[in-house]
Amino acid sequence: MTELPDPTRFAHVTDWVFDLDNTLYPHHSNLFAQIDVRMTAYVQELLTLPRDEARKLQKELYLEYGTTLNGLMKRYNIDPDDFLMRVHDIDYSWLVPDPVLGAAIRQLPGRKFIFTNGNRGHAERAARQLGILEDFDDIFDIVAAGLTPKPARQTYEKFASLHAVTGHNTVMFEDLARNLAVPKALGMTTVLIVPRNFEPTFSEIWESDPDNEDDVDFVTDDLASFLSAIVEGQA
Repeated sequence: MTELPDPTRFAHVTDWVFDLDNTLYPHHSNLFAQIDVRMTAYVQELLTLPRDEARKLQKELYLEYGTTLNGLMKRYNIDPDDFLMRVHDIDYSWLVPDPVLGAAIRQLPGRKFIFTNGNRGHAERAARQLGILEDFDDIFDIVAAGLTPKPARQTYEKFASLHAVTGHNTVMFEDLARNLAVPKALGMTTVLIVPRNFEPTFSEIWESDPDNEDDVDFVTDDLASFLSAIVEGQA
């Protein structure tokens, strides 16, 4: 399933903002699964819980607070730097460099940003492995956000203020529809990235985010082809 865009709908865009995990690299790479396992292990060690209980609590924290880190900080006052270092100590060789994606990003007119709930080190390592790190103007990570994760409105506003980003001239790419609600409200064009070969009907795409259908302008399971179509249409 690849919904190729009408390039004219992106002719006004001067700022291109990309989530990292399961967006700039594909869901099937399973990189985030490594982080997920490490987060469960962190909770298990912190609270001396059986693995199943630790995983259940981890998911509860994620759902209630937006990220596991945010929940652990609020409930248990953990050291965020230690958490971020430990959960991002993973094997990045699983990521396959994507020259088509890199070429498309380089040719997009304007500025390009990574906007992630992870930390800068993780974003840099992942983007470097993909061969696209040098194509971005900056990385806005969870530390730059004051440890307040997406989808908090204040985090998007902080990013927009820092980089003088205006909604109408910006497009946001995300793998979670709920993280596109604020960008849409700020006037941004929004693109939802779904797993490869994900073939539900349009209305089923938001199965896990049923309240956010109106916040998504485009859906694609192939970011490289989507961006390439924009570049070719504007050439």
